[in-house]
Amino acid sequence: MDHSVFIQTNHKQITGAYVAEHAIRRYSQHNDKFDVHIIEKKDYPYFDKREGQLYLRDGVKRKWLNDDLQSFTLTRFMPPELTGYKGRSVVIDPDIFAASDVWDLLSRDMQGKAVMCRPRSGSKGIIDRCLASSVMLLDHEKLTHWNVEQWFDELFSFKRDYMPWICLKYEDRETIGLFENQWNDFDKFTTETRMLHTTRRKTQPWKAGLPIDWRPAEKFRLFPPVAWLMRARRRFFGEYALLGHYKVHPDPNQEAFFFGLLKECINEGKVSEAFVREQMAQNHVRHDAFEVLDRTPDLPPAPTHPLSVPLVKAA
Repeated sequence: MDHSVFIQTNHKQITGAYVAEHAIRRYSQHNDKFDVHIIEKKDYPYFDKREGQLYLRDGVKRKWLNDDLQSFTLTRFMPPELTGYKGRSVVIDPDIFAASDVWDLLSRDMQGKAVMCRPRSGSKGIIDRCLASSVMLLDHEKLTHWNVEQWFDELFSFKRDYMPWICLKYEDRETIGLFENQWNDFDKFTTETRMLHTTRRKTQPWKAGLPIDWRPAEKFRLFPPVAWLMRARRRFFGEYALLGHYKVHPDPNQEAFFFGLLKECINEGKVSEAFVREQMAQNHVRHDAFEVLDRTPDLPPAPTHPLSVPLVKAA
């Protein structure tokens, strides 16, 4: 098809990717007009070949670790190549869940732009004008210069920096348009949310209680001494040492939304209970997942927005 949705993931976030695919299909009334594909990092060996090698990230040399929670991130730039630079797509992270019809984004007028996305929030967005590439609408014919393997190799010769790449700073800004923040709502879930992004990794709803398995930033522009401490922690104690555990998401509706979607995936045979238990055993899904599923209310029928009927009643 000329229109596709791509969900990128690795082995640690595969449960999120399956739930994200289900949400895309659940809330669309135009499922016959687009394909949905999951991009798994493991299918591209050039990532694995760089295990343990130094690459450039935000001006700091770090080791490439394929077992890191976010080792899939650069695959978000693969859809143009995968389609032969034809058609268009929406590409999303595996922690992003549609709450409305993605076709409204996939079919919109791009006004000649090659990429549409939203700005990043926080210090990176304000100070660096970083763009959030975690959800992008892509016109593949305008992105024939994208070559992930070549650019990935350039990270290790220090010709390219991971953070400017992720922030789309190597692109001509005139080729990038902005869509509404609600298409990539950062840990904000309202009736206006079109796609929920559980972007605060420490509170992803399906991870609560598990040991942290992602590496924090090591460059803090507002207070550099924090970065010095983080580098010392890594050097003397290890990549994930002293980082603690994932926390319960502060918004119970976001937890209820994710587990409502996961419950449907299990009931419809899209994932099995055995698969979820395997992911729990590997510390990829919280160990009390089935207890959470038991107490999670059913979602309102699609295409109704989940918050049009409260998922968790106010006390």
